[in-house]
Amino acid sequence: MTITIRLVFELIGTVAFAASGAIVALSKKMDIFGVVTLGVVTAVGGGVIRDLILGNNPPATFRNPLYALVAIGVSVILFIPWVRKILFHKPRVYEIVMLVMDSLGLGIFTVVGIQVAHSTEGEHNAFLLVFVGMITGVGGGVIRDLLAGNTPFILVKHFYASASLIGAVVCVVLWHYLGSFAASAGGMVVTIILRLLAARYHWSLPKSEMEEPVSK
Repeated sequence: MTITIRLVFELIGTVAFAASGAIVALSKKMDIFGVVTLGVVTAVGGGVIRDLILGNNPPATFRNPLYALVAIGVSVILFIPWVRKILFHKPRVYEIVMLVMDSLGLGIFTVVGIQVAHSTEGEHNAFLLVFVGMITGVGGGVIRDLLAGNTPFILVKHFYASASLIGAVVCVVLWHYLGSFAASAGGMVVTIILRLLAARYHWSLPKSEMEEPVSK
């Protein structure tokens, strides 16, 4: 995949994740600083963790502020009163926008993480590629949820990190047979579709069911 196409993917993913972070902040009634902060950390958090794992220092976010600036712009736009009114006028609108933005960002950043790992010098074993892809996809959302005081999606929401994991595996496998572009497209589509289907049909991994302690 060319650098230009990857940049386009990264910008789309940045917009999507920044929007999801800002929307969560708005739902928590944060001020504009809080909205921008959650928008930015959601958009670039996974990439920062990825670069630290790969030894790319300083992380790309600090070498090229474009992504942070885009995230800031998206967050400020969503803070505009009439935009907030559209988002929160009906709960269904909020839920749909949040799901689409989060799913799009998850799919894009999962494959972007793998692309960056491939372009980094050093050993590119399958475990590293899959792990870096998944952590790039879910990392920003984890930081967002922790700052917002929520249990991270990857621990409770139906098939969130699992969708990223499967998409990353698909991307890594296809990379050897079809090349970077087809592999990235395949991994991204699989991740997004799985995430949307999981939300639609309430797919979930098994959860522990703790019994209430018996009162004496």
